[in-house]
Amino acid sequence: MRVDDAFREMYGAEPAGIWHAPGRVNLIGEHTDYNDGFVLPFAVPWGVTAAVAPREDGTIRLASLQAPDDTQVVEDLDEARGWARYAVGVVWAMRDRGLPVRGADIVLDGDVPKGAGLSSSAALEISVALALNDLYDLGLERMELAKIGQRAENDFVGMPCGIMDQAASASGKEGHAFFLDCRSLASRTIPFDLASHGLQILIINTGVHHELADGQYAKRRQECESAARHLGVPSLRDVTDLAAALKKLSGAERDRTQHIVTENHRVEAVVGLLRAGAVTEIGAVLNASHLSMRDQFQISCDELDVAVESAIKGGARGARMTGGGFGGSAIALVADDRVERVKAKALEAYEERGWAPPTFYPATAAPGARRIS
Repeated sequence: MRVDDAFREMYGAEPAGIWHAPGRVNLIGEHTDYNDGFVLPFAVPWGVTAAVAPREDGTIRLASLQAPDDTQVVEDLDEARGWARYAVGVVWAMRDRGLPVRGADIVLDGDVPKGAGLSSSAALEISVALALNDLYDLGLERMELAKIGQRAENDFVGMPCGIMDQAASASGKEGHAFFLDCRSLASRTIPFDLASHGLQILIINTGVHHELADGQYAKRRQECESAARHLGVPSLRDVTDLAAALKKLSGAERDRTQHIVTENHRVEAVVGLLRAGAVTEIGAVLNASHLSMRDQFQISCDELDVAVESAIKGGARGARMTGGGFGGSAIALVADDRVERVKAKALEAYEERGWAPPTFYPATAAPGARRIS
């Protein structure tokens, strides 16, 4: 069923409009966003579509085609449950800023591959934020919408994410990666034309999500903040002499610092290579990023490591895990004529270990959030 048809069936009225916001793949720059660092994601073709109409009262009515038995009528925002908290959190964040947002009827439909770590939550937040921005004539720029989505997730849902996912969803551009300085929020689009080089990004979705993920994400953030305090800098982005910094730290704080500082350098390296047209050369940087996440930041898992190793054995130019870690997806930079071999190697490696097979998606840089009707 289409989302507009579902809206009519649910509420007996026409939606005021339909908005779409994409998920994202992070090409490189993992866990750097909440360290005021650099990231280089791109929007993907899958996301969340929202059919929305305003209400004169303060009530939020929500339905999702992915959760047909969990429609919710929310008068007290704290009553929202589960998936609905991401949408209601956007309303909360807008009202908390003093914006004149009343109620809304909302029906959502999402097609982000399940368990892939492609940030369906940010897509949900930004689709709703853009809809309310238009319907209530709030006049918010894209980065302001991203801030509202992040605030909803941080302070209402309780997930201490950075701003990368929401910013990529709000501001992505077709055929481009999105470079973001997470301190200044300065951004620019970087040409990302793989097809002309006979290449593609292949998403390898492990389909696993280890339960320790959310707690470990928060722990990594705390370790980075503690390391910055010990070094006397506002954030790890401000470390300029890595060797000297590492001598002052030990254990987890030392490892986390090494990853963040070198990962920021890798983001800048990939941006430089892409701008120079040296697309094929970014593979080695992707490999280095994965090793750093595996060994220094310790957010990989067996399924991700095997996906990356098998992709490289199959002829990928480079591969890395992407996203928060402990499951989700890896990405591989693959020549068009090697794609089937890479898939075969990954399937073979998973079968040898008795794991469920991974799934594969070719990822192209898609447009950011937009009104579609």
